[in-house]
Amino acid sequence: MKTLVVGVGGMTNGGKSTLSRSLHEQIPNSCIIAQDSYFKDDSTVPVDTNGFKQYDVLDALHMDTMMSDVDKWRRDPASFLKQQGLNPVRTTPSVDKEVFVLIVEGFLIFNYRPLNELFDKRYFMEIPYDVCKRRRSKQGARENIFFFSVLNSAAVFDSSRVYTPPDPPGYFDGYVWPMYLKNRQKMMNMVSGIKFLDGLKPKEELLAAVCTDVSQEIESLRDGDFPPGYQERLWTFWTNV
Repeated sequence: MKTLVVGVGGMTNGGKSTLSRSLHEQIPNSCIIAQDSYFKDDSTVPVDTNGFKQYDVLDALHMDTMMSDVDKWRRDPASFLKQQGLNPVRTTPSVDKEVFVLIVEGFLIFNYRPLNELFDKRYFMEIPYDVCKRRRSKQGARENIFFFSVLNSAAVFDSSRVYTPPDPPGYFDGYVWPMYLKNRQKMMNMVSGIKFLDGLKPKEELLAAVCTDVSQEIESLRDGDFPPGYQERLWTFWTNV
């Protein structure tokens, strides 16, 4: 059995969740861990000098819990899938060549070094400022996304990031966009190997490109060709279990 960890990051309303769900539907033995399900209680999120809630920082997230869930998957992907109500399938005659894929989705996944070090593939969805602002203002509520949260080892419908109440006046320009630019710069300073995706392209085109890329990695693993750093990470993991 082999594993592949795929990171799908990007800006708010950029399409990362849609891409992740679609990729999950296309890739056998895959599952999603979404960063949005690890937000701390709203009452604990600090407020900046402008009165804006500071959601777009790592301190607003239970990253320790998220990493714990990622580690559960790494220890036993097949059991993890079953706990989430997903059934592992045989895609190869040999169990040794079976590849399990974890899709980690979120807006700050590449900014958290312990998590970023685990990724074999990294994708980042981007859209222009005006499109991002328009999409966010039209939503009125944070994306209600079906995905399997691993909190309490239960499959749940996530509605943790809901714009309730809606964004206050000036929130996008006064907080969301500046924080996106700041976090993106930090990411660029600490991460390499990211494939940037144009979120304005048709969803089908983006999915086809990413799915082809991930499928090629899966075939390389089955053939015995490992992604850069894979064997070193695997050895480090097993020697610390």
